[in-house]
Amino acid sequence: QTDYAGTITQYLGRNWGAFLSFLYFFTILKGMLGYAATITNDTSSYLQRFGVTQHSLSDTLWFPLVLLVAMVLVASRGERLLFKISGPFIVFKLMIIIVLGALMVPYWNMNNVSMASPDSLIDLMRDVLVSLPFALFSIVFIQVLNPMNIAFRKIESDPKVATFRALRASRIAYIILVVSVLFFAFSFMFSTTPEQAKMGISQNTSALALMAKIIPENTGGFIPVLSVLLSISAILTSFFGIYLGFYDALSGIIINIADRFIVRGKKFNNFLPYLVTLTAIVLLWGWVVADVSTMALLQWTVGTFGLVSCLIPCYLIWRVPSLQKYKSPAVIFVSLMGFMLVVSPLFKLLEK
Repeated sequence: QTDYAGTITQYLGRNWGAFLSFLYFFTILKGMLGYAATITNDTSSYLQRFGVTQHSLSDTLWFPLVLLVAMVLVASRGERLLFKISGPFIVFKLMIIIVLGALMVPYWNMNNVSMASPDSLIDLMRDVLVSLPFALFSIVFIQVLNPMNIAFRKIESDPKVATFRALRASRIAYIILVVSVLFFAFSFMFSTTPEQAKMGISQNTSALALMAKIIPENTGGFIPVLSVLLSISAILTSFFGIYLGFYDALSGIIINIADRFIVRGKKFNNFLPYLVTLTAIVLLWGWVVADVSTMALLQWTVGTFGLVSCLIPCYLIWRVPSLQKYKSPAVIFVSLMGFMLVVSPLFKLLEK
């Protein structure tokens, strides 16, 4: 099996496969919803900022629908097209991230970061666990790994070669991601006041869109232009990458249910991509129109990420005989991180 749903069904049975496939789908769906809201709000913000429109188009019904239909139709064309589109964008945005981080260094202000010690150890633990989902999601791209593995297995006839290429790409990408993202994150943190950060959260916009609003007077308009270019390329590549995971997850659920009642044929398999595409458009459009906070969604539902990406794989390693060769201290560490992610929403209730 090459997909998450099929692998779980193979090892744990059809019922567990259906349940855990739904959790996997929900985990991927959160990312899709977040990117959909960011795409709509940021695009509307840029159009209004540069004088193309006088009012925010994100408040309308038609603009999010048109934008999301276009994005989903492009994303549904297949892995090869997405790789061709995403490749240049990824190189471009990596260069801009490094440049933006360097340009913000002269505007660092340590007063923007509170160095006050917490009132108690409990407050410290609470703050660390509440912020853990954001720290993790800034450098982890697990939702893209499964689609990447599927793509390599379609290209390579030898499963060992496909696995080698996927692991090599993952290691290189992770090292580059950690270094570049942490550098940019520290530059942004030291250059942005708490009030400006709260404004971005309340308006449900990304850090890049926030930069375009709050730093133009310091740079003669250079940083806002780079921020717009980076935001567009980052959102496009992220959306396209995670859509493959969304398609895999939703298809797995539909197939699991269909196999209980019918014998799948050619007509069903041909209709499945259209059903997934239509479902994606309806879900994303409904979410954007509802204007629900993406930050709140991430914080309160991060437990599913801990289950799907950490605890379940570790459980399979300990239970399935053929996977026990992967036992190592890293499995214990990943299990601990998964547990922390599962319980982190509870500490949100302790915030003052």
